[in-house]
Amino acid sequence: MRRVMPFLAVLIVSVLAAAGCGENVAVRAANAKPITPPSAPPSPSSTATSPSSPAVTHAPLREAAPAPIPAAGRGPAGSLTTTGSDAVALTFDDGPDPKNTNDLLDLLRDQGVKATFCVVGSRAKAHPAVIRRIVAEGHTLCNHSWQHLYNLSERDDKYLMGDLRSTNDAIHAAAPDAKIEYFRAPGGYFTRRLVDFAARLNMKPIYWSVDDQCWQSNKYGVGPAMTNHITTMVQRETRPGGIILSHDNGKPYTIATYRSLLPWLKSKFRLEALPTSAPLPDLPSRAKDLRDR
Repeated sequence: MRRVMPFLAVLIVSVLAAAGCGENVAVRAANAKPITPPSAPPSPSSTATSPSSPAVTHAPLREAAPAPIPAAGRGPAGSLTTTGSDAVALTFDDGPDPKNTNDLLDLLRDQGVKATFCVVGSRAKAHPAVIRRIVAEGHTLCNHSWQHLYNLSERDDKYLMGDLRSTNDAIHAAAPDAKIEYFRAPGGYFTRRLVDFAARLNMKPIYWSVDDQCWQSNKYGVGPAMTNHITTMVQRETRPGGIILSHDNGKPYTIATYRSLLPWLKSKFRLEALPTSAPLPDLPSRAKDLRDR
């Protein structure tokens, strides 16, 4: 009988396992939690109104005047972060805005400063008079895509080229002689592919060395706290040869801040629009009444 017992024990365990009483791979798979897929990219039809690109790290501000930043494509995908000289470039994104861009142009005119406007194609089409004024007053224009899609580089070749060309066409419909030699990716999200497509239209990719963070109204509001933050960022981070990122579309507090910032910048740096292949005309007689057209 003692010899039979071990055999019976083994037989019972085998029968129970075959009947499904033990845990097996099928049971673990059935009880396992599903794997959460990675977040989907933004919808191709979605638009963006504020950039959220990584902050640029800078050396601490020194008492002595720092040397110009070397002019090289050190931004994402080789985009430009400097002017190539000791001049500082002010760049304003996402316009034209019929109110704020005109107010900004008034300020720049009064201060004798030229800037660069990175315009959205759909807004250029909607507000051609502002585009005409930008050109007539000697500022530089930059292609900022048709509708500011953060995932623009993920679109197919036909869409991507159509987007860039449509933006240039909208600008030229308003100002046929406008030079468009720069491209800034929405949110600064440059890829090698975006840079290559811009190059086909003879546009250089521009990033920035200073982000004034005027788009962070959810954090700093739109009052004195935002004004103080913009002022702090610009005064602390600007170096000779730098490119300052700001925004005019829907941001009246930006213009209010630069009323006090422009005199400070002029006292410290040489301010210029990003250069084009030939000097842009400064024709105040033509610009005089463009606001009302």
